[in-house]
Parts: sequence; structure tokens; C-alpha cells
Amino acid sequence: MRWRRWAGQLLGVCLAAGTLVASGALVGVWSIPPAGAATAPPYLLALGGSASVGYQPTPTDPHGEPTSSGYAEDLVPLEQQRWPGLTVVHLGCPGATTATVLGGGGKCPYAEGSQLQAAEAFLQTHPTTVLVTVDLGFNDLLACLRHEVVDTSCVDGSLTTVHDQLAEILARIKTAAPSDTRIVGVGHYDPYLGDYLRGTGGQAFAIASLSVMEQLDTTMRSDYAAAGMPFADVASAFELGDQHDTRWSGLPAVPTDVARTCALTWMCGGPPFGHNVHPDDAGYRAIASAIAAAVAGT
Repeated sequence: MRWRRWAGQLLGVCLAAGTLVASGALVGVWSIPPAGAATAPPYLLALGGSASVGYQPTPTDPHGEPTSSGYAEDLVPLEQQRWPGLTVVHLGCPGATTATVLGGGGKCPYAEGSQLQAAEAFLQTHPTTVLVTVDLGFNDLLACLRHEVVDTSCVDGSLTTVHDQLAEILARIKTAAPSDTRIVGVGHYDPYLGDYLRGTGGQAFAIASLSVMEQLDTTMRSDYAAAGMPFADVASAFELGDQHDTRWSGLPAVPTDVARTCALTWMCGGPPFGHNVHPDDAGYRAIASAIAAAVAGT
């Protein structure tokens, strides 16, 4: 799985040369087929942060690394009937924010300068791209949710930045993409609900974090609607806001959304993998289903 750490760099180089590296495994390199040649496959371009590249803790890296078990790969069988041969291409980068997607920087270098510029180059040279997923916003708020404290002024400022920058990102993707490409925004779950199991302070933080994630989704839903793009309702897939008591893994009764967070992420497990904000395999499948529902709705 560690090949993905340099695959993003290779992809940027290949895009500059008019070629493509497909994700999931390094399955080959293609260029735009010449006239009369076999048609290029339909592409799914996954953009965003760590969840867009299937980030999870693994035996080789308990803190987490990109994997081939993310929602983009889970979308392939869900969309095979609509787009036979759907091929995933990753340009996402762990830690990506709307600012780094626009201006570059962050953990992943791109030959074109930024993730957005790399995406524009890919879309302009790959007319068989049928689907683009955009997964941004969460990392912009990370600094506002530290040490089980919600910094409300930080949240307000970050949401304004997300709103302003996401609008520009979506407009540029739409301009670069083929006219029939479906561009879908990916909503958010709340991993910090897992802190509900960490005592009284954790419970208070979990409850406060839910309000922040709801504000983020409201902001982004509005931005995607303004751009004429569907929005995958990941919050519903994780049953956010459902406060009915239920049981998870033999624990005393907890709110349903807490139990779902524990079941669909690594937040509630023990070491060496536990208390990690990323989805597990089941969580990525749930996100893929939400994206597929948004695609079907278009």
C-alpha cells in the first residue's frame, strides 16, 4: 500500500505527459487513444483529503496510510452497470484543505502546482471522465477541534473560508470537466462522536462536535447546490443526530449515532489502531453508497 505515497507524484508527472496512472493497484499507463483505437475507459476522478484515498490504519502503519479499500474503489461495483469498466484515478492528498487544493503546499507535490491544477489538466485531457468526487472541508476545521475543545470563533472563520474557496474550486472543476461529467460533493460524518466513550469531558465534546459537523455540511450543501452539483448525504448514512439509545459491542447504552461512529470508523477501538478518525472498510462502503445515491438522483 505504501506505493501510494509516491503514486501521487508519479501521477502528476504522467499527467504533464498526457498519460494516466490508475489507482487501487499500479495497473498500467495509458494515453489518449488515437483515432480508430479502442475507447478509453470511463474514469472516476477522486479529489480531496485522506478519506478520498482510503486512508486507514494498517499493520504496516498503525497511524494510517492510503489503501485500496476506500469509497472510490467501493463505488466501482456499485456503478458498473452505469459505467462498465469504471477506472478510479486518485489525486487526493492526506491533510488537503480548500486552501492547499487551490494554491498547493501540503503533503503532496503536484507537477502542475496544486491538486486543483492537476485535476484540471486531467479533465481536459481525459474526455471519458464520467464522475468526479470532491471531498473537502473537514481538514479546514481540524485546528478548531483540539484537546476535546471546540473553538467557536475558529469554526466560524474556517466555515467562511471553506464557503469562499469551495465555490472557486467547484467552478473551475466544472469548467474543465466534459459537459456530461457528474461532479458529486461528499458530505461528512463526525468521528469525534467516538469521544463520547471517553468520560464526561468526552461526552460534552462529542455533543459540541456534532453541531460543528452539521454546520459544515450545511455550508457545503449550499455551495454544491449553487454550483448545480449533487451532495452525498454521508451524515444520514452514519445516522448523525439519532439520539435513541442503543448498544455497541457490549457497552452500556449509547446514542445511535455514537454506536454507528464506533462501527464505521476506527475511533472506538483499542491500540494500536484505535482512536483514529478515518472510516473502516464498512464506513467506506457506507460513504460509497451515499455517493451512489447522489449519482442516481442526478
